[in-house]
Amino acid sequence: MEKFDVVVIGGGPGGYPAAIRAAQLGASVALVEKEALGGTCLNWGCIPTKALIASADLYERMRNSAALGLKPGRVGYDYAEMNVRKNAVVARLTGGVTQLLKANGVETFKGTASFTGRNRLLVARRGHKREVQAGRAIIATGSESVRPAFIPRHPRVMGSRRFLDMTELPSSLIVLGGGVIGCEFACLAARLGVRVTVVEMLDDILMVLDADLRRALRRHMQEALRIRILTGEPMKDIDAGEDGVSGKVGGKSVKAEKMLVSIGRRPFTERLALEAVGLNTDETGALPVDEYCRTAAAGVYAVGDVTAGSTQLAHAATAQGIAAAENACGERPSKYETLVPSCIFTSPEIGSVGVSEAEAARGGLDVQTGKFSFAALGKALAAGEAEGFVKWVARRDTGQLVGAQALGPHATEMISEAAVAIRAELTVEELGRTIHCHPTFSEAWMEAAHAVHGECIHAAPKHG
Repeated sequence: MEKFDVVVIGGGPGGYPAAIRAAQLGASVALVEKEALGGTCLNWGCIPTKALIASADLYERMRNSAALGLKPGRVGYDYAEMNVRKNAVVARLTGGVTQLLKANGVETFKGTASFTGRNRLLVARRGHKREVQAGRAIIATGSESVRPAFIPRHPRVMGSRRFLDMTELPSSLIVLGGGVIGCEFACLAARLGVRVTVVEMLDDILMVLDADLRRALRRHMQEALRIRILTGEPMKDIDAGEDGVSGKVGGKSVKAEKMLVSIGRRPFTERLALEAVGLNTDETGALPVDEYCRTAAAGVYAVGDVTAGSTQLAHAATAQGIAAAENACGERPSKYETLVPSCIFTSPEIGSVGVSEAEAARGGLDVQTGKFSFAALGKALAAGEAEGFVKWVARRDTGQLVGAQALGPHATEMISEAAVAIRAELTVEELGRTIHCHPTFSEAWMEAAHAVHGECIHAAPKHG
């Protein structure tokens, strides 16, 4: 039987960094992956969608470039070629992960892992089985899309993975689910000319965001992208056939050529045989862990989407994976980071980190906010990207920055500055006195910090 100091189950953004970090610390490491290295994020999520969104973004900018004094002529796109490029990007990155694991001496097993005892795992693939001994185990099996029984099984009804495999877009699309994944795909398709309807049973799309961000995003999606958004009612009487997909939302009829189902994800723990190590999942199917990524079973850690309370973000899984590896290898106890910025690649983009206004109100935290609009920012106007704003959330008593949101151009890049400021416990005054380059988009953070106390130079003062 092969023996390893650490065995990592799952090769996604939580698993492969954990394997590499454990190897860096001198451990003998094996990684078990049942599909493709890089997991959902690299193969069927973050990377392929952003490759397609990059093409859609450039296409939209070219179509609207007359406002910048350009004459691009007839602009079109070839979705099949966009898909080829997307696949090439994915292949290059998965190849890179393979080489990194090999360079760090990590042994990779293709197959499905299950526990047979406290320190034993069975790796099975296509009828072949091998048993390995693990001094420590790190579970990083991720999550899978939810597909309720009321959703018809039909080629015209698909999840995100099948959507990404398409080489031709439908003329019309229903997106069932107004969360992050649903809104990203809706914006992608609409920017390429697809007639899109988003159906969300909650009162609004992206309910995790503050109301001002939701309003601005919804307005742009409806007015600029012509997306039909139906909220507050579930979709019923769903029917799929040769002539398309149809259903009812309240008293309204909806119909499209195809439907994308995006109503959430659930932890993937099937076939792990957790009972062999005395582990149970919670009511959501997730594994509870402590701040060091330890499960209730000695020597067994868990990271990423499979853990209770997960943000289901790749970068959060990576941070957990590294912490778990350090703890599994006997390093000084390492807590995983809990300040996790999020990025949403809708049109316009959204970034957020820390405490939102709504969360502050629910938690009884007295806060002040400062906002600055890109419409008043020199670089944004010069670049022709003036939609949106940034916002700080700060404690009223001390001025400490506790949260931030951004909606607009490059918001997913800009939010990292806010994360650093919050983690460093900077105050509004300290951030506001930090000189930012001019003209840049990041100046908006400085201006918004000044706006908290009504001292913004490039915005009119509030009266009354």
